[in-house]
Amino acid sequence: MDAFRKAAQSAGKPPAYDGRYRLSDDEIALRLEGGEVAPIRFAVGRPGSTVFADIIRGDMAFDHGQVDDFVILRSDRSPTYHLASTVDDVDFDISHVVRGEDLLSSTPKHILLTTAMGAEPPTYAHLPLLMGPDGSKLSKRHGHTAVNAYRKAGYLPEALLNYLAILSWSPGDDEEIVLMSEMAMRFRLEDVSRNPAVFDVAKLEWMNGVYIRELSASDFVRRSSEFVEADLGRQLTSDEQQTFSAIAPLVQERAKTLAEVGPQLRFLFSDEIEYDEDAWQKIMTKPEAALAVGEAATRLASIDPWATESIETSLRTMLDEHELSARKGLQPIRVAVCGSAVSPPLFESLEALGQDRTLVRLADVNARLSG
Repeated sequence: MDAFRKAAQSAGKPPAYDGRYRLSDDEIALRLEGGEVAPIRFAVGRPGSTVFADIIRGDMAFDHGQVDDFVILRSDRSPTYHLASTVDDVDFDISHVVRGEDLLSSTPKHILLTTAMGAEPPTYAHLPLLMGPDGSKLSKRHGHTAVNAYRKAGYLPEALLNYLAILSWSPGDDEEIVLMSEMAMRFRLEDVSRNPAVFDVAKLEWMNGVYIRELSASDFVRRSSEFVEADLGRQLTSDEQQTFSAIAPLVQERAKTLAEVGPQLRFLFSDEIEYDEDAWQKIMTKPEAALAVGEAATRLASIDPWATESIETSLRTMLDEHELSARKGLQPIRVAVCGSAVSPPLFESLEALGQDRTLVRLADVNARLSG
């Protein structure tokens, strides 16, 4: 068999075993009686061909010269995929087999097995494969390939379903956001493209963000709470749940995944604030940072009542008096209080954090910048 394969490869032919080494029934019986073990192969009729209509790829024909006498039982008598899968299809009266085009070359084998069992072959549809951005078959090196990994990364099931559905199929009218009920009405296997589709994580993130913004406020809180608590390593208290519910809409309108919510709101529920080193080096080392933080600490100490409107008025007045842009004047305050340059809107964040905790953080950072 090794010599046969090498000869076929040298001749540029597919190394499909053509049964040339079949033994007589007598020699088979003699060898088995002598204790030899061997796999059992399916004897493919040659010359001949297997022809079938694929819903997606159209009429297909496989010359039996390209179909080897394939193994159906290994030497330990365990069945191969070809036999086990086909027996299941026959036993369960499967009408349609829909699978990836990487199994297209197995289809003539399955049809031959089905016919040999006296059954009617199912209808086949071979879907195009998913490709990575580099044009190669999608694999772990391109990112997650397990559905559960996307759930843990904060993608909504309905968003992932929508994205997967339109990779090689179009619902029509250039639509991309389509509800499951609507997809079920429009979908036809005949409309699936033969061309491979590129799995673009950036587009999936965009679509997930659209679905997140369409959630009701209560549903967003419910779905994202587990990510907030996982980030903290504990459950939220009832008071913290109220704070979260109040500020959640401001996070919801910006989030691309639910996993982003926890890090963005960590500053609200943790007394130990960790500063993002990149944000600190980029923002807090600028000469205006110390001025902004020091002025904010002084002005915010006298605010009463502690509310978004009064906080915004005070800080914008500071910007005007010192001729600071919002980026130069407010970003240092955001980093000082939230630990990062990414957070919900600043004024609402300060109200949610509370006056006392805000002033403590500003004082600590002011001392660090002055030291």
